[in-house]
Amino acid sequence: MKTLIIEASNDNLYTVNEFIDSFLENEGCSLKAQTQIDLCVEEIFVNIANYAYGEGKGNAEISVENNDGKVTITFTDSGIAYNPLEKSDPDTTLSADERQIGGLGIFLVKKNMDSVSYEYKDNKNIFSMTKQIK
Repeated sequence: MKTLIIEASNDNLYTVNEFIDSFLENEGCSLKAQTQIDLCVEEIFVNIANYAYGEGKGNAEISVENNDGKVTITFTDSGIAYNPLEKSDPDTTLSADERQIGGLGIFLVKKNMDSVSYEYKDNKNIFSMTKQIK
């Protein structure tokens, strides 16, 4: 397992992507899976950066591990408790103008990853996502 602790700021997205991509490349991840994972990493990290700490600042801890070809990425923050999985999926049959704002990002994460989970433990948001990489 590798872990990165970094300030939850949009300015640090490149560093987070570099950390994840380096791990995935070392594990022989397919380009398709890496592209899907990158999209999901960006969505979750940007949400933490923009919403977890309100007007304040705080850190995000990103851990990544490979268990028999399944990569699990876990995001932990001590921001405001929020379970993004409780939000209902957007109705993608509606046009963009008819759809409610929000929810499309987490919907894409759920569609691109094999599994996702959330828990609030010890005053921390813990969001994990897993994907087969080969």
